[in-house]
Amino acid sequence: MSKPFTNEEATIFKRPVELLQRLIRFDTTNPPGDEAECITYIDNLLRQAGFKTTILARDPRRPNLITRLAGQGSAPPLLLYGHVDVVTTANQAWKCPPFEANIIDDYVWGRGALDMKGGIAMMVAALLRAKAEGLTLPGDVVLAIVSDEEVGGDYGAKYLVENHADLFKGIRYAIGEFGGFTLHIAGKRLYPIMVAEKQACWMKAIVKGPGGHGSLPIRGGAMAKLARLLHQLDKHRLPVHITPIARQMIESLTSEILFPFNIVLQSLLNPRLTDIVLELLGTKGKAFDPLLHNTVSATIVHASEKINVIPSEVVLKLDGRLLPGYTPADMMTELRQIIGHDVELEIIRYDPGPPELDMGRFNTLADILREADPGCIPAPFMLSGVSDARFFSRLGIQTYGFTPMNLPKGFNIMEFIHGANERIPVEALTFGTDAIYKLLGRFGDK
Repeated sequence: MSKPFTNEEATIFKRPVELLQRLIRFDTTNPPGDEAECITYIDNLLRQAGFKTTILARDPRRPNLITRLAGQGSAPPLLLYGHVDVVTTANQAWKCPPFEANIIDDYVWGRGALDMKGGIAMMVAALLRAKAEGLTLPGDVVLAIVSDEEVGGDYGAKYLVENHADLFKGIRYAIGEFGGFTLHIAGKRLYPIMVAEKQACWMKAIVKGPGGHGSLPIRGGAMAKLARLLHQLDKHRLPVHITPIARQMIESLTSEILFPFNIVLQSLLNPRLTDIVLELLGTKGKAFDPLLHNTVSATIVHASEKINVIPSEVVLKLDGRLLPGYTPADMMTELRQIIGHDVELEIIRYDPGPPELDMGRFNTLADILREADPGCIPAPFMLSGVSDARFFSRLGIQTYGFTPMNLPKGFNIMEFIHGANERIPVEALTFGTDAIYKLLGRFGDK
């Protein structure tokens, strides 16, 4: 039996910053994950507040937590979910230890501050507050805290969906990562709300050539072929595709911002001009580039095991990402146009994304952001990566990435996610917690 919590712990929902600090201090680097202590801490918080919780695990060291707060039944249940595992900090130059959760210059520093223990702190604090204050909920709220999102979800969301789908019966909409944060563009404050995401399509490229002794150089061997392959990937984008969600996002922007930047952005929707405009935009175009193309990134190389052996085979792992509506066959066709046919290609993992887009609760989220930050521009957004949304979509659940953060100018959130010196403004954490709390009372709105 867990020991009773102190008064401070019982009211920690009033201090989401402190809650986040406690979560960061659990080192849940995945692999191996070892999320059990962190999940147990959240479980204790919830049970001490009177919640009934369920712990489900494929591996006891990798548990998942489910709880439910009853509502009036006038709306279908709403799912809040997020992961507590984090990526490695190895070989990164941090200015302070990544698991100490220090507060420096009004930022909470630490691995997971943004991805996504900050979001977990917002959700847990908002739900605890809703129970403590007796907030009227239009329907039940289900909270799922999961493991293993960063390495595929096999122990987390995928396990729950495939083995415990009954826990999510009747749920149509969910809140997860990643969206609702400020992007400062052309003097405007954009808040992208994630409504769709790309699909993971991981591949293996096998390059072959003559091998031999390292003292006898071979020209045109497997390593040289690998170099040409990498050069081609670096030099060429895959073809342009203007998906409905990309069009909707860019048109939302161009209707709000002033000349000439609105014309520049509108030109992205002309496939003959897209790549030219992206080049002209430089770093400002980085956020749009993967939303307009299928993409491939070379990430892992396996070659010779000995320094004095020239390899006859090199295996290159490729992180491919497909736009909604495209398939691995499309990826192979487009990739062949760039790298040719002198390379063996093999799909090693494909996770299809949500089959349809449901915008039924987008306006509610947008209204909450407009109230919190008058004059801002909420816009639908497609995540260039993947999240656990792809698993919950199998149950007919539409996820909105909504962990709101009012970020200052100059703070590039994408620079810190998975990178060194990850941090979140203290004010942004409070902003997000309040926004999610408001949503709990209004998710039945249309």
